Amino acid sequence: MVAIMKTLVILTVLFSSACVNQMSSVSVYKELGGYPKIEQIVDNFIIEIEKDPVIFEYFKESDVERFRTKLTEHICFHTGGPCKYTGDTMERVHDGMNITETDFNRGVDLLINAMYQADIPHRIQNKMLAIFVPMREQMIYRP
Repeated sequence: MVAIMKTLVILTVLFSSACVNQMSSVSVYKELGGYPKIEQIVDNFIIEIEKDPVIFEYFKESDVERFRTKLTEHICFHTGGPCKYTGDTMERVHDGMNITETDFNRGVDLLINAMYQADIPHRIQNKMLAIFVPMREQMIYRP
C-alpha cells in the first residue's frame, strides 16, 4: 500500500511538472492573442498618449505611423512572436527626451490602460510588463 501511495505521489508530481512546463512554453505573444491583439494594444496606447497632455509632449513631433509600426514590432519580438524588430535601440529612441521616472511610470499606466481596453487579463498584462519594465533604464533620464 505504501509503495502504491509513493507511486501516486511521484506520478502526481511528474504530471504537475509536465503541466507547468507545457504552460510555460506558451509565449506571451500567444497569450496576448497574437499580432492582431498587439496592434489593438498599440492603437489604444497611441490614443491614451494623445489624451494625456504630459506624455503627449514627448510624442508631439513623432511620426505616428512609424511609432505604431516600430512599437508593434518591438512588442511582437520581445513577447516571443515571429516579428523582427527593425527599429533603433531604446537608448537611441529616447536620447534627448530626458524622461523622468514619474513620466515613465505615467507612460506605463497608459500602457496598462491600453491593455485593459484590449481585454488583456491582468495575469498576461503582468507578464508583458515584466518583459518591458526592465528596459526602463534605457529610457529614463536620457538628456
